[in-house]
Amino acid sequence: MTPDSFRAAIGHFASGVTVVSAATGSRRFGATVSAVSSLSLEPAMLLVCLNRQTGTAAAITRAGFFGVNVLAENQAHLAARFAGRAVGKFDDVPVTPGHHGQPLLTGALAHYECRVAEQVQAGTHTVFIGEVHHAAAREGKPLAYFRGRFGTLNLENHRAPDDELAARIARYSIGDWPVT
Repeated sequence: MTPDSFRAAIGHFASGVTVVSAATGSRRFGATVSAVSSLSLEPAMLLVCLNRQTGTAAAITRAGFFGVNVLAENQAHLAARFAGRAVGKFDDVPVTPGHHGQPLLTGALAHYECRVAEQVQAGTHTVFIGEVHHAAAREGKPLAYFRGRFGTLNLENHRAPDDELAARIARYSIGDWPVT
C-alpha cells in the first residue's frame, strides 16, 4: 500500500469538517481536521486525530483541553484558512473563549469542549481521546469533504425512518439484532 493509493481510496469516504482548537497562555492554535468521531455516550467522549508535528497537537498536549468546531456549509473559507501553517489564523475570526480558554469559532454548527482523557501515538498522528465537558449546536447544514473538495450535504431526497423503525433500532445494540 502506497501513501498515494491509500489517499486516493480514503478520499472516497465523505466526512464532516471541523477546526480543532486549543490555547496555551495567550496563544491560540487551530487546525482543520476531518478525522473526528464520536466514541462514547456515557461518558460523552470523542476522538480527534492530528498530525503530531502540528502546533495544534503540541498545544493540546500542553493545555490538556481542546475544542472541536463543526463547520457550517458557509464556512469553507475557515476550513481553508486553518488547513495551512500560516501565522495569524485567528486574525479577524470571531471567537468565544470556551470554559478552559479554547477558542470556539462563532457561527460554527456545533462546539465540543473536551478534556484530554488519553492520547495515543499512531503512525504520523496523535489520537486524542477527549471527554466532552460542554457541547452546543445550532440549526443549519454542515460543510462536507469528499475527494479533496469541500461541498454541502443534501438530505432533501431522504426520508426519515418512521417512528416504529426508529424505536426498533434504538432497542438493539449491533450484536443484538434478531436473526430472521
